[in-house]
Parts: sequence; C-alpha cells; structure tokens
Amino acid sequence: MTPSLDSARERLKAVFGFDGFRPGQDEVVGAVLAGEDVLAVMPTGSGKSLCYQLPALLRDGLTVVVSPLIALMRDQVGQLREYGIEAASLNSTNDGAANAAIGRAIRERRLRLLYVAPERLARADTAEMLAETRPSLLAIDEAHCVSQWGHDFRPEYLELGRMRRDLGDVQTIALTATADAATRADIESKLFAARPRVFVRSFDRPNLRLAMRPKDNARKQIETFLAARKGQSGIVYCASRKRTEALADSVRKAGVNALAYHAGLDPAVRAANHDAFLQEDGVVMFATVAFGMGIDKPDVRFVVHADLPSNVESYYQEIGRAGRDGLPADTMTLFGLDDMRLRRLQIEESDAPDARKRVERQRFNALVALCEAPRCRRQTLLAYFGEASEPCGNCDLCLDGVETVDGRVIAQKAMSAILRTGERFGTEHLTALLLGQPGEAMSRHGHDRLPTFGVGKERTAAEWRSVFRQMYAGGLIQLDITGHGSWSVTDAGRAVLRGEAGFDLRKDALWEGKADKKAARAAKNAVAAGDADAGLLAALKALRTRIAKEIRQPAYVVFADRTLIEMAAIGPKSLDDMRLVHGVGAAKLERYGAKFLEVVRAHAPAAGVS
Repeated sequence: MTPSLDSARERLKAVFGFDGFRPGQDEVVGAVLAGEDVLAVMPTGSGKSLCYQLPALLRDGLTVVVSPLIALMRDQVGQLREYGIEAASLNSTNDGAANAAIGRAIRERRLRLLYVAPERLARADTAEMLAETRPSLLAIDEAHCVSQWGHDFRPEYLELGRMRRDLGDVQTIALTATADAATRADIESKLFAARPRVFVRSFDRPNLRLAMRPKDNARKQIETFLAARKGQSGIVYCASRKRTEALADSVRKAGVNALAYHAGLDPAVRAANHDAFLQEDGVVMFATVAFGMGIDKPDVRFVVHADLPSNVESYYQEIGRAGRDGLPADTMTLFGLDDMRLRRLQIEESDAPDARKRVERQRFNALVALCEAPRCRRQTLLAYFGEASEPCGNCDLCLDGVETVDGRVIAQKAMSAILRTGERFGTEHLTALLLGQPGEAMSRHGHDRLPTFGVGKERTAAEWRSVFRQMYAGGLIQLDITGHGSWSVTDAGRAVLRGEAGFDLRKDALWEGKADKKAARAAKNAVAAGDADAGLLAALKALRTRIAKEIRQPAYVVFADRTLIEMAAIGPKSLDDMRLVHGVGAAKLERYGAKFLEVVRAHAPAAGVS
C-alpha cells in the first residue's frame, strides 16, 4: 500500500519536529511515494534532503544517496542518527571494520539510508552488495554535476545513468538548487530512460539581502561589513588561497573569530577549521570555493564575495549558503575590473571546447550585467533563471535607491580617450588622462598634449572607474583579456560616439556609504529576530556548543538557530511544551530536552517561566 501524505506529515512531526512541509516539499514527496521518477530543482534552504529522507522512513527497502563530498555525507548521516534514523556512509575515511559493519546492516536490512560518492557506487564490490538488497530508491544530490552545462560539471557523475540501470532501473530522484533549462534537459537525458516528473520551484530566496559594490579597498570594506555583524557566523569567499589567509589574519587583528579554508592547507588544520565553523557560533570562514557543497549549516548569517564569482550560477549557489534556516541573512559581493579581466582570461585559457567557452562567456556577461544593474538586483537575478518578479525591497538598489542619468556625453569623453591613445591602454591610465593628472607615462607617450587631457576633471577617479564598468556592461567597449587590460571601442560604442544612439549611466550612490549604514541597521534587526530573551538565547547556544563538541557534530545537528530562538521566546515549562517547539522531534526531545529545559528554567525570571 502506498503511504499517504497524511502519514508523511505525521512522521514529519514525530521524527523531525516540523509542523508542516515547506513550499514544494509535499508535491515532491507525494510523487516519490507514488513511485515516480523525479527531477526537483529547489533553491538552497528549501529542504531538498527531506524529499528523499522522509519517503525512506515510510517505505520498505534501502535508499541510496549519491553525494559528491565526504564532509556533506558525514554531516547528513550524523544529523539523521540524531533523529534516531539508521543511516551510514561508505567512504574512503572508513576503516575496514566500519565498512564491514555497514555491509552487515545492509544485508540484514537494518539500514534506511546509505550515502555514497559516485566513484564508490561504481566499484564492483559496492554494486555486488547493493544488487543483493535491491534498493528501493536512488537519490542523486547536486544533480547539476551530471551536466556539461552545469556550473560544477563532474565527469564521474556521467556513470550514474548506467549505475541506475544496473540496479534494476531503480526509482530515482535527482535534486539540485541551480539548473537552467539547458542543464535540466541534460540531466534528464543522462539519468532517466523516460521523462521524469519535473518540479522547478521559485529561485527566490526572499530572506537574503542582496548587495554588490565596486571595490574600493576590499579589506576595509570587509572589515566594516563584519564590524556590523559581530558574533554572527558567515563565509567570505576569496579568489585565491593566499588571499583567504591574508584577509583572515587581517580581520582577526580586529577581533573577528576568523579562520581560513582552502585545498592547500594541512588536512588536519583544514578539518579542524571546518569543524570549528560547524560546531561554534560566530566563526567567519575565509575560503576558496573548496569550501562548497559540503556546507549544510543553517545559521550562516552572511556570505561575502571578496572577489567576483565565476558566473551567475556559482554566485547563486554560494550566496545560497546563507540563511538556510529562513531567518534574515546578508550577502555582499565586491567587484572590480581586475576581477572581470581574470575571469574572462580563465575562460579563454581553459581546455574547454569552443561550445563550452561560448556558454561560459554568456554566463559571465550575465554576472557583469548583474553587478551593474540599474534596477532591483533580485529582478535581474531571477530573470536570468527565467522567472519574472516585482522589485524585492530587500537589495541594495531597492533599499538605497538608484538613479540613472543621460550618460552619452560622459561615455563619449571616455571613448575619445580610448581612441586617441590607440586603444592600447587600460582603466587607470585612461582615468589619469581624463583627470589631467601628469606623470612619467603620460609624458613619455605624449598624452598630456592630447585634447582629452583633463576633459573629465569634474568627476573623481572612482566615478570614472564606474563609468568604464558600466560601458563594459553595456557593450560599448571591450577588454583585451590576453594583453594588459587595454580597452577598445565596439560598433555599439561608435554609434554612441557619433550621437546616433543614447546611453544611460547609473549614478552609483554606493561610494557615499549609505548602504553600509542601512546594512548595519538591517543586521542589528536580524540579530534581534523574534522576541527571544538575549541572555537565555546565549545560554542555550553555549549549551548547544558544548554538546556539539562532545558528540563531535556540527552545532545545528543538535538544534538549529530557529529552534533555540523559538525556545528562548516561548520559555517552555515542561518537556510537553518543549515538544511543541519547531525542530524538536521525539529522539531529540529524549536526548536533549531535559538539558535545555534546565537552562530555560535557570533563566525563568527573564523568560517568563514559573
């Protein structure tokens, strides 16, 4: 008999402590319970994992979960065990005894969920073991990795279609947070024999505040941002290993609990930093993209990009690691012309075929357009994924306002400088020329005698840099990425230069610091989420940290921030009251309820508990 959604809701409350499904989960769970193959595209934080974990509890048989990272498998298995669910992972960090025990649990049909990497699933011994048990469901996480158009293509994922057939055409659910139409079609063709049920939820994450700012001393900009968010957990993504360590060292001197993470660190140091981020509150991780899909921490309050991401999909995936608990979170991306030049150079110098490079250029151009957007950031971002929306009211452009001006004359001055210098110079030299700043290079090339020397004195150097960026985003000029960053004028630019076409510029108000003040106010409000007593909440978090370290698991595996905030707000008087708190299921109530109730009672006067 097929389990019903009503029985799923009962198990959802009893095991996970959730009162109901998040938007879209019930549709996907219903399709899986009905035996259908499914492709689910759901934003980060929407609860994709539950879409296969809950059916695994309601049906007989083993659910095999394909996951790309050992860290992610370890965290999910730990979390499931805390819920009282039999789960395990086969991976290279296990010793022989551990893998033998997992094999016995599978043969004895005691295991509900088994996590494996695609390489492990392809091994003959794994295939033979699973063939005996005939899994009832194959769940493929981060399914965009199977597609050549996906932003994180991984060749080992290409074998999953064959493995699915080898397991007897087992029912399959593929899940991802980021897949445009081309990527979805590729996933379908590579994983499924027939078209699956496809669910595409809105890409919108309304709790995330989006902001992008031109670089103007990135270190100071990041320090200012972090100063307004003391005690919050966050991630700062950097373009290089060296930069992660340099920025972490710098902000640590300012009192921030900052750590670095990249593939070149000593494995023991990297693992210790990873665990500290997951188990402790208020850690800021400065990381390369190596700190990626394995992060399942729900209470990340901000994500900063110290350098421009590689494309829109990567940007969306990375900012999506903030605010997975649904509470307010901030994002800030810093960008500059050097970032743009580096990213374009990486595309051109890659070994990818021409078709792939063409797609990557288009995706990067979309990211540049997002940086220089004259309207709501969220509208521009969602439009990339084919989704229409109204102005969000929760991005820098909506909050701080944006004004466009007739930029034709300004653009003409800049393009005149480019052409009169032979299209051989970059932004800084051209900016000095427009400002009329003398110098050795200016004299040596005779540029201090050009008619354009000093023609732009009415603007600052920062404003001229912004003009060049916006002209680049508007297609008026192009960058020589294989040379030294020299500019040349496009056909579209020449039309503006001749007065045959207009061009609007965004008056960039970000230089005036207004956004930083509003961001600080927003962050202050986010910290005071709900009516939680601050002292009680701090005590609950301290207990959570102690328990997490004792069991060597991430703090959110004990209880998520949302659970502690609700606990501190309502002040449960008994274990029965505690059962009503979001995220407190039967197993966690039995394991931790009394300890957290003791802390609540110790703060009874503040929490209103008698």
